[in-house]
Amino acid sequence: MVVLASAGGNTVPAIARLVQADEDTIRQVIHRFNEMGMASLDPRWAGGRPRLISSDDEQFIVATANTRPEALGRPFTRWSVRKLAEHLSTLAARSICIGRERLRQLLFKHQISFQRTKTWKESNDPQRDVKLARIDHVTSNFPQRVFAFDEFGPLVIRPQAGSGWAPKGHPHRLPANYHKLHGVRQFHGCYSVGDDQLWGVVNRRKGAANTLAALTSIRRARPDGAPIYVILDNLSAHKGKTIRAWAARNKVELCFTPTYASWANPIEAQFGPLRTFVIAGSNHPNHPALTRHLHRYLRWRNANARHPDVLTAQRRERARIRSERQRRWGQPATLAA
Repeated sequence: MVVLASAGGNTVPAIARLVQADEDTIRQVIHRFNEMGMASLDPRWAGGRPRLISSDDEQFIVATANTRPEALGRPFTRWSVRKLAEHLSTLAARSICIGRERLRQLLFKHQISFQRTKTWKESNDPQRDVKLARIDHVTSNFPQRVFAFDEFGPLVIRPQAGSGWAPKGHPHRLPANYHKLHGVRQFHGCYSVGDDQLWGVVNRRKGAANTLAALTSIRRARPDGAPIYVILDNLSAHKGKTIRAWAARNKVELCFTPTYASWANPIEAQFGPLRTFVIAGSNHPNHPALTRHLHRYLRWRNANARHPDVLTAQRRERARIRSERQRRWGQPATLAA
């Protein structure tokens, strides 16, 4: 517009009023067109300071951040931002000078964050796939006749750390105890997969007699005489001759989880809310008080099985105990076509 208006014989002040710009700017555009011609209409403004780190350098930084320092000859087990920047700048073969803030931005861009190290175990059970497939089959096809059993504990009488709402800077404080005189207890839990109901009792110890009592209560939950399936782990108290004989007489199939695969037991996710809402932040005076509190929560939980807080705690516990491969039952991943 400026060039066309100038070619039409308009004065600089008139052109400035037309395009609502400063007169000096109009003169600069006209002089530049007189000097360069049509090329002045595409000034190709620079995008700021030239880039010092190339795309290949970015990939190298990301690869270095994902490599343990020990593998690169450094005497520590993890990188800090400062250590990583110093290491990149001292490399003889490929020195990259980068500031700490820019390094943080680059790691954030590639979704690399500072996380806690986690451990996991791969099941070495030779019948691992068979057991997982059986658990998957019964839970998918007969959910109304599937139950899960496990022990939750040990339950001890001492102040438990937790979290909750409190005035800023004034968290709730619990007294410390120096003498543990109440011993430990074990919660024997039973979970109905189809009904989404959880119940159980608190006993002094684990044992075959307590396991058999829990299995008997599960059998009574389905008094129609139809076969039922109970998922439980490989504790010796769960698989004695007495329990196996009782299960055969009462049409109860014991579905054992593979070794080091307790995450395959559906009841494990139900223990997360127990730990969050009953144990954490508690200071019970004795085991009877803890048991009353536990059963009071179970009554509330069974009446509010789909409560968002319960579901959230279950998801967190399921994610905590599940293998890092994020598979439901640990089955091999389906190959892409």
